[in-house]
Amino acid sequence: MPTAILTGQPVPGSSIEGDLRSLGYDVRTAADPADAETLLAQVPGDQRVALVDARFVGHLHALRLGLTDPRFPLAAVPGAVTAQPAGRQALTRAVARETSAGGGTSVVVDSLADRVATALDGEGTDVHRPELGSLVAAVPADPQARNEARQAVASVDDEAIRLKSAVKARDGFFTTFCISPYSRYIARWCARRGLTPNQVTTASLITALIAAGCAATGTRVGFVAAGLLLIFSFVLDCTDGQLARYSLQYSTLGAWLDATFDRAKEYAYYAGLALGAARGGDDVWALALGAMILQTCRHVVDFSFNEANHDATANTSPTAALSDKLDSVGWTVWLRRMIVLPIGERWAMIAVLTAVTTPRITFYALLIGCAFAATYTTAGRVLRSLTRKARRTDRAAQALADLADSGERGLGFAAVLKKPARRLPGFAVPAVALLGGALVVAVSAATGPGTPWPPLAALVYAVTSGIAVARPLKGALDWLVPPVFRAAEYCTVLVLAAQADVNGALPAAFGLVAAVAYHHYDTVYRIRGGAGAPPAWLVRTIGGHEGRTLLVTLLAAVLTASQFTVALTALAVAVAVVVLVESIRFWVTAHKGGAPAVHDEGEPA
Repeated sequence: MPTAILTGQPVPGSSIEGDLRSLGYDVRTAADPADAETLLAQVPGDQRVALVDARFVGHLHALRLGLTDPRFPLAAVPGAVTAQPAGRQALTRAVARETSAGGGTSVVVDSLADRVATALDGEGTDVHRPELGSLVAAVPADPQARNEARQAVASVDDEAIRLKSAVKARDGFFTTFCISPYSRYIARWCARRGLTPNQVTTASLITALIAAGCAATGTRVGFVAAGLLLIFSFVLDCTDGQLARYSLQYSTLGAWLDATFDRAKEYAYYAGLALGAARGGDDVWALALGAMILQTCRHVVDFSFNEANHDATANTSPTAALSDKLDSVGWTVWLRRMIVLPIGERWAMIAVLTAVTTPRITFYALLIGCAFAATYTTAGRVLRSLTRKARRTDRAAQALADLADSGERGLGFAAVLKKPARRLPGFAVPAVALLGGALVVAVSAATGPGTPWPPLAALVYAVTSGIAVARPLKGALDWLVPPVFRAAEYCTVLVLAAQADVNGALPAAFGLVAAVAYHHYDTVYRIRGGAGAPPAWLVRTIGGHEGRTLLVTLLAAVLTASQFTVALTALAVAVAVVVLVESIRFWVTAHKGGAPAVHDEGEPA
């Protein structure tokens, strides 16, 4: 249980002690600063501890924001400062200085908690201070100021603010106007019944899987039910994040589950639509796989661009400045958010089209919409990159190298070709990657299974991939390398499976791409969480993007169509088992080991 140490002169009738207990704190009272230091030393080092001025006046939610958010080692609001185990040492030092003769800060502040927070700032320690807006948090100096603060508290409904802040500040049009107005109340209902965001996330996944099962029936009733359930799954998907913000229940595991389940739900639904179409005699597995490839590559573009520009603290390109100007015009903001087909708009479109049309029409609309969105966003990011003045950092280059997912063959060629690669102009890196990827896909499409040409093209692709990563990825457009690699690998699998022209080849290819895509998403989430790339042994075991591409082309060349289908299925199962076991082990261990809690607002795509 966390401990709150009340300092300063108690105020008769104050609710601070009850408020702290309602937030889960064990409350202790210090007679003076020296006593506060003694009480602080008695609190176990693996527990959260807070110093709170007994004269504090403010909203309960202001205290909640300042004292219970698990994402920050140190946090403060006026009159209160808190430390998790990671920030405990810094807090102890600051308290010791403030209680010793002469104090530890040149700023004279009456509140011990505020003096300690100021001392932490003075030594360069990062102390999170939440945006309180109209919420009140103060330590009044006299009865008149206390009365005014209490009146200010009474005039502001902190529950209304808490509900409003549960919703993302930036979201898509459909989510903002069609889901969030009521999903926030579902989040509050869940919080009052003790439900956790992870439980709601799991419920959303189960609902989407049931929706996929309904779509797989191939009946009109099944399609209508699938559409309705998909929308309800999205409502729950919004609710889990709003519940996390409403109750400040953030965790590393929760962020991973939320992001991973979003992809699992959408791609499982694609598979359900394809199964349902097959029951009606229409084979749309190629469209389903194409939609998954396009959507995954869109996300990789987002991830790579963001990692390449992680250090951007200000707009250094005219394109970014123009974007900011457009954001000042209300209607353009919503238009630009809608045309990128974020998750809310995308799922709403899929749900409606599933209910009233056919899976084929649904996939056609999805492919056209996602292709337009991908073209729009990628073109804008290319323009930003070409006009950005800042140089890429070593951290950005390492993140892009990790996202590239190069195996032993690609890295081997990179080591051999390092010197000539350094002499290439900056634009050549993504160009070489694109050339090699386009070659293996084109040759596979032109010659097909049973010929030696696709494996030879895949070997050339391995060489060009090595050249692309032979030097640090710091060029203006080097962030394009990972999405090019993804498109090359996935499309090669799609083309060869389609040309096999036997039942089961495309579903097997869908499974293989889904397993590999999971690995690539998992790599992104590890990097975002500050854990770095997956272990090298995992990348070696599953071959790297160029190794898998070479293996699939070899299998297509030496096996019959039926044997190729079996081989794809076996490969999909093997990759899925390896990456899932390692991923689950990593994230559960990180969660149990006390990894910093995160909550990634991210992009709404």
